[in-house]
Amino acid sequence: MADFHGVFPYLVSPVDADGNIRTAVLGRLCDDLIHAGVHGLTPLGSTGEFAYLDRAQRMTVVEATIDAAKGRVPVVAGVASTTMADAVAQARAYQKRGADGILAVLEAYFPISDAGVEAYFRSIADAVDIPVVIYTNPQFQRSDLSLEVIARLAEHPRIGYIKDASTNTGRLLSIINRCGDAIKVFSASAHIPAAVMLIGGQGWMAGPACIIPRASVELYNLCKASCWDDALVLQKRLWRVNEAFARFNLAACIKAGLAIQGYDVGDPVPPQAALTAEQRKLVEEVLQGLG
Repeated sequence: MADFHGVFPYLVSPVDADGNIRTAVLGRLCDDLIHAGVHGLTPLGSTGEFAYLDRAQRMTVVEATIDAAKGRVPVVAGVASTTMADAVAQARAYQKRGADGILAVLEAYFPISDAGVEAYFRSIADAVDIPVVIYTNPQFQRSDLSLEVIARLAEHPRIGYIKDASTNTGRLLSIINRCGDAIKVFSASAHIPAAVMLIGGQGWMAGPACIIPRASVELYNLCKASCWDDALVLQKRLWRVNEAFARFNLAACIKAGLAIQGYDVGDPVPPQAALTAEQRKLVEEVLQGLG
């Protein structure tokens, strides 16, 4: 099992008005993030607008990320579908292309039983030879992962990580207490990363790390060194980014922040809307406040 840890930015998917992925822009962003010290890259997370891209666009995003990473950091590619067969096909394709891990997301139009949820994630892990990060986000998912399902999935030899975006830090501690070292927890932007690290978290997988990579890495390093006083000072400053991220459309917020920093990532895929001028100004003020 690979050792995934630290800061994994959820990458945006730069798309032009004709639906073409701006691979050069994505490549430049990946390279800059790696030079900023991030520990991995995650294309096709929620910030990557996976729900708004077709199969070819998704593959192009994954390929561009893998090509830009050049093996310097692991690439954990997002897999999401309403069907097990399609999810398995995605996971196999991304592994074949060179992904180092899979971030598994369940999309559900109708509610799914615990048995169905477990079968979905297990089918992905059975289909690949690389580590699988299971992702839970009750804000977006009709069918969530229960603690019982998480504990059973943690016994799978390729399911070693979970990214939980529940906003419930107590739930994270319940997962850690129940599963021990069998599954390692990554924080989401909905959680306070320093608090998650304090209770035994593995790192941070989230969109804001795209626009504040160096500060995110510094926060992780302070937590790993148990410099909690300094970590909390920095965390309080960085929390303004999390607040903005929670307030606006995920992709719109991070794409606006990146545009302010000089990356021509374009607008969110319609029918999502870009930030208004007033909203963009708020994001700019947050970034300026962080220096």
